[in-house]
Amino acid sequence: MNSVSVNQYEPICALATASGVGAISVVRVSGARCIELVDHCFKGANLTLAESHTVHFGTIRQNKTIIDEVLVTVFRSPRSFTREDSVEISCHGSDFIVRQILKLLVLGGARIARPGEFTQRAFLNGQFDLVQAEAVADLIAADSAASHRTALTQLRGGFSKKLQLLREELIHFASLVELELDFGEEDVEFAQRDDLRQLIYKLQATIHPLIESFDYGNALKDGIPVAIIGSPNVGKSTLLNALLNEEKAIVTEIAGTTRDVIEDTIVLEGVKFRFIDTAGIRVTQDIVESLGIERSRRAMEQADVVLMLFDSEATKQEVKVLVAGLPKEKKVIWVRNKVDLTTGAPKLPGDSISISAKTQSGLEALKSILLQQVQTNAAQDTVVTNQRHYEHLLKTSQALDEVLSGLDSGITGDFLAQDIRLALYHLGEITGTIVSDDLLANIFSKFCIGK
Repeated sequence: MNSVSVNQYEPICALATASGVGAISVVRVSGARCIELVDHCFKGANLTLAESHTVHFGTIRQNKTIIDEVLVTVFRSPRSFTREDSVEISCHGSDFIVRQILKLLVLGGARIARPGEFTQRAFLNGQFDLVQAEAVADLIAADSAASHRTALTQLRGGFSKKLQLLREELIHFASLVELELDFGEEDVEFAQRDDLRQLIYKLQATIHPLIESFDYGNALKDGIPVAIIGSPNVGKSTLLNALLNEEKAIVTEIAGTTRDVIEDTIVLEGVKFRFIDTAGIRVTQDIVESLGIERSRRAMEQADVVLMLFDSEATKQEVKVLVAGLPKEKKVIWVRNKVDLTTGAPKLPGDSISISAKTQSGLEALKSILLQQVQTNAAQDTVVTNQRHYEHLLKTSQALDEVLSGLDSGITGDFLAQDIRLALYHLGEITGTIVSDDLLANIFSKFCIGK
């Protein structure tokens, strides 16, 4: 059972829409007596008699002074987002009007909500688990179809259901092992060790793909990093500008113009890519350019995909230098640029695509290849995007490995039970089955006020 804070049912209020001038603003109120509280300053229908999910037109007043004409929507417990009585006041989008309404609500006994407090109450009241609660923030922040799809899957419980099934199966065996401890002197074995081993294999087969999906899932939120690497004057900045369809980077015929990392994002078929233009890699005595080249190498190491640019003027030595700097197992797309000017090309270590960043010839084909690089990961139905989830999955996997080691060495049931309990603990930490007040405060403090 989730812990309940002392002030959980205290009425809270906050602006639920973005601040600033607009057509409408929505003020959200939730908690005990919130309907009566709003009714006290509302002139229209008697809200205390209103049914759930009904909308009422009227005015918000301070004594006899009209603040605004509003629409008030009533949600009665448990049929609300927080599962408490809730009210939403739709008013005109004026900062002054919003401030006056919030002032009236506070004078009436409500307090201004903390960041994420509405969602926190929804979690505490059993509306959804912690994974789904965190998905609310991810859904709000989603800026591409892929990140939106991932957040929506988690909000609808796809990830949670997988973890819950794993935990239930493990709980069954844990209870059998614990039962053995009660009959320690009788040397009985309720939990068949071979069956437990097979269960651990099954759990690991589910957990490992989730762990491996984190790099892709994390990139979905921030954009999949793509480093544009090559020698000076090969057209890296021109390619960045062509991909972004704007003059983001300075382009000149002078080698070494780009001396720092320049980056921006675009969305290709629902997937956000973060393109990073880097300084040309070459041997130089220029201290500033050398610092830029060092940053280029770091960008290459951190990127998920590397676009390695070259042209027919590239020497075998230049290609050799570029290849030597490539991290192992890095996804590399060799891009032959300036096909509108040249015909020859050096021998490369892999396949390449020919483009002209200046005329944008071959650009669509390059985008298609980029999408193919993430197609495998995108096909997975459940993707881990949260660092906290990733860490607890790792610890769960490590605890399960300890269970297998214990089975191999024939350790006693009490030590076996300890490792199983540790795995259960970390699975429970993800969904909020096991949760601390400090953890909740840390998670929901990152939400916006009013959500």
